Amino acid sequence: MTIQCSVFIAASVDGYIATLDGGIEWLAKPEYNAAPLSGLTYEAFIASVDAIVMGRKTFEKVLSFDAWPYQAIQVVVLSNTDLFIPEQLAGAVQHESGRPSDIVARLASMGMQHLYIDGGVTIQGFLKEGLIDEFTITRIPVLLGDGLPLFGGVYPTQSLTLIEAVASGNGFVQERYKVENR
Repeated sequence: MTIQCSVFIAASVDGYIATLDGGIEWLAKPEYNAAPLSGLTYEAFIASVDAIVMGRKTFEKVLSFDAWPYQAIQVVVLSNTDLFIPEQLAGAVQHESGRPSDIVARLASMGMQHLYIDGGVTIQGFLKEGLIDEFTITRIPVLLGDGLPLFGGVYPTQSLTLIEAVASGNGFVQERYKVENR
């Protein structure tokens, strides 16, 4: 069974997904809500996935939100260390460790067909093993100057084909790419 692995993420124009301390407050400026967004919406994307695979730091960041945003979707948290999962999320969140290809094989054997890969280190690990099929990157009109990069580390060259690039009135530019050598 073939399983699709997709990335849907926001990044600054200079390629960072968070500040050095993991902060993402720069994504929530009120003026960003002034215009409707063009392109693939988060709601349409999330409705197409069977599970979200994220790293421990991303999971801990999501736990700091006012409400758990993934009510109807399985979340798989990758961590090689112990992981605290709040009682109210038991069953909705599972802890896994291992190589990305092994994680994908386990989830495929459970009937999963489309995975949302989230978090910088997790995305980079899946890239290293050539497991990403598609990227949706929304560029936010800000230069952070430093932070946690979307792309870092060493991974094989991967050819991309542009599916779509659209601009929104608030300055966001969304780029969608298909990975050709997956």
